[in-house]
Amino acid sequence: MSDYTPQNEEAEDELYEHYAFTAEKGQSPLRIDKYLMNFVENATRSKIQAAAKSGNIFVNGVPVKSNYKVKGNDVIKVLFAHPPYENLLVGENIPIDIVYEDDDLLVVNKPAGMVVHPGHGNYSGTLINALIYHFDNLPENSSGRPGLVHRIDKDTSGLLVVAKTEEAMAQLSLQFAEKTSEREYVAIVWGNVEDEEGTVEGNIGRHPKNRLQNTVFFGDDEDKGKPAVTHYKVIERLGYVTLVSCKLETGRTHQIRVHMKHIGHTLFNDERYGGEKILKGTTFTKYKQFVDNCFKILPRQALHAKTLGFEHPRTKEFMRFNTDIPEDMQLCIEKWRQYVKHQELGEA
Repeated sequence: MSDYTPQNEEAEDELYEHYAFTAEKGQSPLRIDKYLMNFVENATRSKIQAAAKSGNIFVNGVPVKSNYKVKGNDVIKVLFAHPPYENLLVGENIPIDIVYEDDDLLVVNKPAGMVVHPGHGNYSGTLINALIYHFDNLPENSSGRPGLVHRIDKDTSGLLVVAKTEEAMAQLSLQFAEKTSEREYVAIVWGNVEDEEGTVEGNIGRHPKNRLQNTVFFGDDEDKGKPAVTHYKVIERLGYVTLVSCKLETGRTHQIRVHMKHIGHTLFNDERYGGEKILKGTTFTKYKQFVDNCFKILPRQALHAKTLGFEHPRTKEFMRFNTDIPEDMQLCIEKWRQYVKHQELGEA
């Protein structure tokens, strides 16, 4: 809840903080409606302007209009009279693909397109809405989210473990924190990955100019991010793209997407990080049509959480789960196989 206190202290007049940002020290003057477009997911400029007109956007504690110019170190808050929707969890009868279940936990195969927990712009249809409908009294994690030990992105498919007891939540969360869990993803990335295998190490944090992205910080800026390690291995070379396995040693937001872009191999059709453009290949029209067809078959980033391993919190047995690469990725891989077979590839 916000630390802003309205003069009228009746409960219904209380304002709740929905977003809070501090502008970078070197921020050049920029209209606040344009500034917030880079920081608030699913926001439109008209909605931001409407919020400013209603007196809901504050800079340094004072309400501002949409033409206010943001400057370095400005403290920006968006306040509304209702609590953030993600705090109002409602169970929904949504089917869950349960790979394994016992009294302590369940392992779920999440489809691409399903958001894991409610957040800005996604207040229903999430995995948590489904979980609280199907299961009573799930333990909350440190962020107050029922059952969630870890998460994967909306458009990433694959395996998640969900805790059903407080003990399971504590034990599993510790394994993820201490890096003893096993997580392997498969991804299609742009370009021919030079080495058969390798490790990407680079601190990951919010991009200073676009908070919807993360980026790698190094050198003097290293402390702006958190340590992150990704091990990758080539599975199959497909000309202008490569199928890779990525094993996570840490679990930062967008880690694989950020690390692979950092080494010059952005995930195929990863719109947020620029992978929806043709990054490698020829200039021929037929090739452009081929890639566009691949994008239609796989309308999301090419990333799947294939393998998940952990020690059972009660029995202490190490459990490992695998799931097939989903059909949209399989079809895309097969199209690239056929392309390689029938084309004389030039220099990318």
